[in-house]
Amino acid sequence: MSTFDGNGAIEVARGERAIIAVPELPREGSRRSAEARVEEARGLADAIGINVVAARPLRVRAVRPATLLGKGQVEEIAALASDKRAGLLIVDAALTPIQQKNLEDEAGTKVIDRTGLILEIFGERAATAEGRLQVELAHLDYQAGRLVRSWTHLERQRGGFGFLGGPGETQIEADRRLIRDRMAKIRRELGQVKRTRGLHRGRRQRAPWPVIALVGYTNAGKSTLFNRLTGEAVFAENLLFATLDPTMRDIRLPGFDKAILSDTVGFVSDLPTELIAAFRATLEEVREADLIVHVRDMAHADREAQREDVEDILASLGLAEEGAPPRIEAWNKVDLLPEEDRRRLDEEARRRADAMPISATSGEGIDALRGLMGEKLRHGEQVHRIRVPAGAGERIAWLHSRGEVIEQHVDEDELEISVRLSPDNWARFQGTEST
Repeated sequence: MSTFDGNGAIEVARGERAIIAVPELPREGSRRSAEARVEEARGLADAIGINVVAARPLRVRAVRPATLLGKGQVEEIAALASDKRAGLLIVDAALTPIQQKNLEDEAGTKVIDRTGLILEIFGERAATAEGRLQVELAHLDYQAGRLVRSWTHLERQRGGFGFLGGPGETQIEADRRLIRDRMAKIRRELGQVKRTRGLHRGRRQRAPWPVIALVGYTNAGKSTLFNRLTGEAVFAENLLFATLDPTMRDIRLPGFDKAILSDTVGFVSDLPTELIAAFRATLEEVREADLIVHVRDMAHADREAQREDVEDILASLGLAEEGAPPRIEAWNKVDLLPEEDRRRLDEEARRRADAMPISATSGEGIDALRGLMGEKLRHGEQVHRIRVPAGAGERIAWLHSRGEVIEQHVDEDELEISVRLSPDNWARFQGTEST
């Protein structure tokens, strides 16, 4: 596991002693308290086994271009690092390459910012070939910005003018060219993955099964809910970003013999833009779903801020626009709430048609959630009278599986069927006429 600074690759090892600095920058309307941000930063560090020996919120009245933090704050951090024998400083903010290098020099430690830390987690957790490619692309994009003109090997110049690369170019230019070439290759490979995914989605859309995507803030309990609904045992642990690679399994819902449930990567506040771009192909699975289930940790102090962060990312994917899949909320971890809070939550849920209190751990509310999911998948259904050849067994089976057949009778060589279908399934059925 490595991250990149202006002087080359540095190692961030499990068990490394680290200090966390959480800058409170002079910006409008922060959604979270300093204490909550410190706690989340600790969680990110814990996710890759870093030993946090101290954590400090730091109010920044004026951003210093050289170090982000104030001079006195940097001196305080340096003294703390020395006292705690910490070799790593984690800054819970985005640092410029120059700020990162200057902080390393002044604090006497290695430095990693929030983006680099999240990239480290993703790099360790990605399990599939596609996931590893996506993480590498994001990491290379991040590295490209870390190549500052302070490397000792820049002294090694070769002959020529360097107009065409090769002989005469500096080492930093060679490194940038290698990064660009590698990123181009990865994008081509991910483009092929995207085309393959598109073909798979096309086949699923012609198949008689709706697709449901679980989304939510990291550690909200998506994988635990996934296991509860499917009877599977995918990795689910009390860690930020326990799930990276999407997993799909069959489930049964009221009114549906079969549906496909997809567990996706968790979201987080200030998710690096490099990662959103890299994982766009994977997140397109969410865009193509028939229903989105937003899993929320209702026992978390910052649950509303987390909801807004998830909504912002969904909006960036075009999922706040007209025509986006319907969405419901699974209010998870209600078993952890005090009785009075739980009573208020139940009352609020009864006033809404798109939320269900549940506990993925105990199973409370899961049957009701299944019912709500089935109900939303059938929202807007209309009865259609359809004539198909009596021998078109596959299309007839499609209608029986995806819709509610009200009546049918044979008329010569054709079957006339009255069937209740959702708008999406009606469009899909019409699409099968040309296949």
